[in-house]
Amino acid sequence: MSTLKVGIASYDEMKALTMAVARGQRKLAPHEPRVWFPSTESFAKVLSAGNRDLLSIIAGKAPGSLEELAQLTGRKKSNLSRTLKTMANYGLVRLERGPRGRIAAKVVHDRIELELPLVRRDFCGVNSDGVFKS
Repeated sequence: MSTLKVGIASYDEMKALTMAVARGQRKLAPHEPRVWFPSTESFAKVLSAGNRDLLSIIAGKAPGSLEELAQLTGRKKSNLSRTLKTMANYGLVRLERGPRGRIAAKVVHDRIELELPLVRRDFCGVNSDGVFKS
């Protein structure tokens, strides 16, 4: 599989970067994150020990439906659905429609790299107003 590069940035920082890229003021380097979490707390919540166990079960057992995954994990289908949609939004899993319309989760990456600056800085050359700084 592959490594997903993620970063932590506020909504304003993510928006400023996205707008700068869209306006052609900024290009993302290959080593830069493509997926952003709004806080370290949200990163920790999505990748909690229980959710990492869930990813391991999906990768190892390849359940063909949410019902089968619920049986394997002992978690309620509604809880799994909500968790998997969040994971899909962050690019951790892909939700695929299978036979008879059943939804199955597939793990997309086997590793994550987190870019986390320890001090505040101009976010990738873009200030919080979305203005590119040269």
